[in-house]
Amino acid sequence: MGLFDRLAGWLGLKKKEVNVLCLGLDNSGKTTIINQLKPSNAQAQDVVPTIGFSIEKFKTSSLSFTVFDMSGQGRYRNLWEHYYKEGQAIIFVIDSGDKLRMVVAKEELDTLLNHPDIKHRRIPILFFANKMDLRDALSAVKVSQLLCLENIKDKPWHICASDAVKGEGLQEGVDWLQGKYTHSMFCASNFLFVFELLVSTEMS
Repeated sequence: MGLFDRLAGWLGLKKKEVNVLCLGLDNSGKTTIINQLKPSNAQAQDVVPTIGFSIEKFKTSSLSFTVFDMSGQGRYRNLWEHYYKEGQAIIFVIDSGDKLRMVVAKEELDTLLNHPDIKHRRIPILFFANKMDLRDALSAVKVSQLLCLENIKDKPWHICASDAVKGEGLQEGVDWLQGKYTHSMFCASNFLFVFELLVSTEMS
């Protein structure tokens, strides 16, 4: 492997597959969202609650996503941390109609953000304020306030209002997530070009 190949590998230019953790409380709509993101011919007709975790894959124009859909049931939440090191991005799903458990969602989010494998990494977090079709659903702005998302200063984050059943709001989120990685790949490729130019100049 040549120097430029190794450098490209270090910069992540050859690795376009992104490992995404899909987290949130049970019944928030995580599995439905992931199902909607898959190609139409691969979507399941009936979505059932995730037990433990499942692995799904889908592609965008420039990235391939491997999504770990983690169960949000209380007895399985301790499994989340075993996959933090592998995660390169996080999708955190909130049931906007479940006001009673918004405090629990915030506690789980705070635990996630303070975990050693997450705390010091600039890992992008995409929030879906899901179930916006419910009459008493909280707005994405209100969900953001209740979760104190404005306190997240060291990680890029974005919140989208979504209706997973209809697929509404999902593309906006995926576009944002893809943008975070394509931008970093673009910057890295420019760095590689400049580095190659400098080395060529030195050798000539």
